[in-house]
Formats: sequence, structure tokens, C-alpha cells
Amino acid sequence: MFIENGLGMSLGTIPIISKSKTRSISAENPTGEAGEGGKASSNLGIGRKGRPCIGLKQGEIATLADITGTGCIQHIWITVPDTTDKGSFVLRDLILRIYWDGEDVPSVEAPLGDFFCNGFGIRKNVNSLPIAVNTSGGFNCYFPMPFEKSAIMTIENQHEGDVTGFFYQITYSLFDTLPKNTGYFHAQWNRQNCAALGSDFKILDNIKGEGQYIGTYLAWASLERCWWGEGEIKFYIDGDKDWPTICGTGTEDYFGGAWCYCDPKTKTPGSYSTPFLGYHYYEEATEIDGWYGHKVPMHGLYRWHIMDPIRFEKDLKVTIQQIGHNGRNLFERSDDISSVAYWYQKEPHNNFQNLLSRENRWPK
Repeated sequence: MFIENGLGMSLGTIPIISKSKTRSISAENPTGEAGEGGKASSNLGIGRKGRPCIGLKQGEIATLADITGTGCIQHIWITVPDTTDKGSFVLRDLILRIYWDGEDVPSVEAPLGDFFCNGFGIRKNVNSLPIAVNTSGGFNCYFPMPFEKSAIMTIENQHEGDVTGFFYQITYSLFDTLPKNTGYFHAQWNRQNCAALGSDFKILDNIKGEGQYIGTYLAWASLERCWWGEGEIKFYIDGDKDWPTICGTGTEDYFGGAWCYCDPKTKTPGSYSTPFLGYHYYEEATEIDGWYGHKVPMHGLYRWHIMDPIRFEKDLKVTIQQIGHNGRNLFERSDDISSVAYWYQKEPHNNFQNLLSRENRWPK
């Protein structure tokens, strides 16, 4: 029974008593060891909120968690100021990485904000089942992240200056064994700006092995005029070449909306945030925001395949078309799109493509 080894948690399994051990890592207990929390001193004395957070020097890679044994990360909470005296965009300048079972390359690599469905370096609430972002910038992740031997989580500060006040708590369970068919959690960020007309944006590519795709986040800046979301998502599964096994019907359809997200009363985009899918962010950037120097509609969208995972046995590629509509005809677009793909697979996994430099993660 999964609950016995710390997996399978749900409302229905809460009454089941498990022998797994609960531990939690934070700045107040960096190792997560039993009986080692809250020992630092403040002006109120020993053990009175003496070390609630850490600071990140410019260029520093800090280890947030270094766990040995068999277990599962069950909740991650992080918050950090999104601006410093060196500028904004901290949420895309901090890089989150996670390594499983002693691997040399990460299974998770993404800007902190994008991982939590907050692209563009801008905080926005998210009300979904696995990812929740709450006022004012409390980032929560409930994706279960099992491991057999070890788990290491790091944060790299690629911002122009130091970042103070980085708060975090990582709660996990330790137990004896994992089920044989357990997959490892993966997440990868990608961005493409002004691609050639007619080319599909690659959300995920070069995935080899056995697993299941469980989520998509897009931060889409529509650089061209008119409706931007006619493009269809495609899943190329287990040897698909020219044509995919799964093809959607439109961008807003894939994310659970319809008819250009248009509110019939206001004739403007209507946002929503639900447990499994959302169009939770819409805003027109201006020069004040430091983005484009003119108004550019920016869109944040997520879709969780929790109840409908996309299973693959050998390989997987995920793309989405850049197609618009001007009221008369479809037309090819070239926008600025960033994505995070989330999936589980058995290790080992192919190395990720090199993460874009800080300068190339922002608009030209």
C-alpha cells in the first residue's frame, strides 16, 4: 500500500497511519534532522525566530536541501522579494535545480518564478492543485517528488546583485522502499523569441525513456497584433515523426477555455484559475515595466495532466503552433514564448539543453 511508504497521500488516505518519518528543511533547520530546528538567536533570545531566511550573494549557488535515504518531497514553499536595488526580474534570475540519486545533471532546471507559473518576473496568484501562489508571492508546490538514494535542491543567483530575504521550507518523508514502477519528477524551462514563421514552439524535446507528461506552463507575449491563440498543441509519442499521436484544437482549448477567452460583457480577456488548468495572468506591458517599450499583451497559462497523463514508453516531444486569426483568416505568428514542461520518468534521463543566459532570458 503506497501510504505505508509515504506515497499516495490524499483526502481519503489521511486516516491511515504510516511508519514513514516526516522531516522539514528550512533556514531554521538546514539539515532537517530530528530535534535540530529553531536554535538560532534573535534580539528576543535563543530559539526566537533567529534565522528564518538566508541571503544569496550575486553568483552564489546555495544548497537548499541535501537529503540522504529513500523518501519523497511532499511540499515546497518559497518566497523572495522580486526586486532589489539592482533592478527587478529576480524571479527569472534565480535558477532552481533538483538532482536525484547522485546524478551529475539536474532533473529540474527552471527560473524560480516560471517553475511556479509566474513568468515575466511578475508575481501573480495561482489557485491550482499542485502549484499555488498566494498573496503576496508565497510559492507552493505539491508535486510528489520521490527518490531512492538522495535528493539535492539548489538555487543559483544570476541577478545583478545580492538577494536578501530568501525564505524556504521543504517538507519530505523518509521510508524504506519505493514501488518498482516509480518515476522521478522532472521539469525543464525553454524560451524562443521571434521564431521563423510557420515553426512550432518546442515545449519539450529529446525525451527518452518511459514515463508520463503531467503539466505545461506557458508565458506568452503576443508581439504581433490580433488574436494569438489558434495554435494547436501536439504530442509526438513513441516514434512519431511527421505527425503526432495527439493534436489539440487550439491554444485556449488546451488550457480549458474557449472563444479567445473573451468576456462577453467587457469584450476583454477573462482570466481564471482552477485546480487543473488556468489562464491566470493577462496584462499589457509598458515601457515602465522594463519589458518592450510599447504595449505588449502578456499571457500566463497552465494545464495539469493529473487526471489525464500523457504516457510514453520510448520517447516524447511536445510542441505548440504559433497561429493567429485577424477576424478573416488564420495567419502565422512569431511571438515571445517561454515554457515549463513537467513530467515523470524512470532514470536515467537525457541531458537538458543548455539553459539560456540571463541576458537571453529577457526581451531584446
